[in-house]
Amino acid sequence: MKKAVSIFLSLLLAVGTFSFAGCQKQEKPKNSDYIDAINIHLSDEAITVNGEAISTDETQAVYASNDIIYYEEGHDFTYGEGTKEDEHTKEEADAHTVINITKPGMYAVTGKVSAGQLAIDLGEDAVTDPEAVVDLILNGADITCTVAPAVIFYNVYECGEKDENTASCNVNTSKAGANIIVADNTVNNINGSYVARIYKEYTLNDEGTEVVDSKKLHKYDGAFYSRMSMNINSGAEDSGVLNINAENEGLDSELHLTIYGGNINIVSGNDGINTNEDNISVTTINGGNINITVDGSTGEGDGIDSNGWLVINGGSLSAWACSSSGDAGIDSDKGIHINGGSVYASGNMLDRIEEGGINYAVFSFNSRQKGGSTYSLRNAEKEILFTCDPINDFTNLIIANESLEEADYTFWQGDTQLAATAGNFGGMGGGMMKPVGEIPEDFSMPEGMISPEGFNNKGNMQKPEGEIPEDFSIPEGMQKPEKQPPEGMQPPEMPEGEFDPGKIPGGRQPASDMSAGEISTEFIINKGGNYFSNVTPAE
Repeated sequence: MKKAVSIFLSLLLAVGTFSFAGCQKQEKPKNSDYIDAINIHLSDEAITVNGEAISTDETQAVYASNDIIYYEEGHDFTYGEGTKEDEHTKEEADAHTVINITKPGMYAVTGKVSAGQLAIDLGEDAVTDPEAVVDLILNGADITCTVAPAVIFYNVYECGEKDENTASCNVNTSKAGANIIVADNTVNNINGSYVARIYKEYTLNDEGTEVVDSKKLHKYDGAFYSRMSMNINSGAEDSGVLNINAENEGLDSELHLTIYGGNINIVSGNDGINTNEDNISVTTINGGNINITVDGSTGEGDGIDSNGWLVINGGSLSAWACSSSGDAGIDSDKGIHINGGSVYASGNMLDRIEEGGINYAVFSFNSRQKGGSTYSLRNAEKEILFTCDPINDFTNLIIANESLEEADYTFWQGDTQLAATAGNFGGMGGGMMKPVGEIPEDFSMPEGMISPEGFNNKGNMQKPEGEIPEDFSIPEGMQKPEKQPPEGMQPPEMPEGEFDPGKIPGGRQPASDMSAGEISTEFIINKGGNYFSNVTPAE
């Protein structure tokens, strides 16, 4: 035990307290010493806890069982929403050993298990107990689970509130009950599956052929999953590595997720990172190096998908969305705030990025780009200042960086110089925007996102069939407005002096030869957001 203490004295506590407004940048918490840690060593032959064989006694802080939660085959539609692809046999599930953590404290995990799950559950009362906190130190852990998440937090203290009326992008997860620490100089591999939605109770239609209402018993989409708000941190050197390979989604939290550090690499079949409480969840990145690739195996997936806000205050992020779907490198229902760090993200969709953070540029190509090329911003001397290598195909590329200054740049694909039209996406805010550029040939609407009647699968209103009746008239209350605008809404008078058609209101300037939508090889970066469309090789 003394040896374990010395190993972790320099590890960084995963929390800090902040007071900030407007989703402003946060400072990384100061180092705190760990006093103690329970050591769990994984092995297919024998699992030990502090050097002793793991117990099967459910009253112990750590015990082993074979009761993994999974989506079982052989049930009808009243069991849940899973398909044949989501089902697993009892024999496959029983092959997995569940390593259960049941009490607050610090736990250091080493070793490898090829069919297992690390499950943290302090009981239902833990959700409201501020003392129900688990610090999970990944110290060279390798966990593979083929029927469910490889690591899952069921019940620990929840520091957040699920109230849309008070929800905002400012959250403080310092007291969260789920804390992950990626130990310095270690490589940790989490290879996980997921659990499709299983019903707790349900209501059928009158014919008894369809579930029309239901309550969830289980649904865990990510390979690394928490039902409660979660923090991820690193050791003092920030040298530990966490690799997540996910059959479905990668790193998930049902409320908030805050990343302070660590070298995190995610390859996922669907969203790389997901926080999924509608209009409430906040994904916050304060540090670390995060690399996300959606491999397209599910046919869809954002790099990061927050059902509330995405706030990036520091660290580095590269996020490549699914090649063939209408998804984004960074996606958020309530708004994206980039206050610091560096961001490189690609996809076929754009979400609103709020003004007021660091400078960023959005490049919308006029045709689908194949992954594997290097894109760079260069100065007048052709020195490469910013570069990225999107792995997947895309039509939109985002580059944001604390060092991206207001200056003139050129934009390159490998050794090919690119040109574009400067523009302003103002007025297109809100949630999702229509993809810019060509729709990929193999694009299809993901399941559950079928366009409503009257719209085609690209989101455009379809022309009504048949001729317009001769006696058709606009209904009362929907008449065409008078030519003159109402009082108080007259257009402003033009300022005196020579009018410059190339000047865009708000201080954002297009390149000198980009007025009237002309193509130019000059990419002028101004303060805040900069949008360039119709990106194509320069002639």
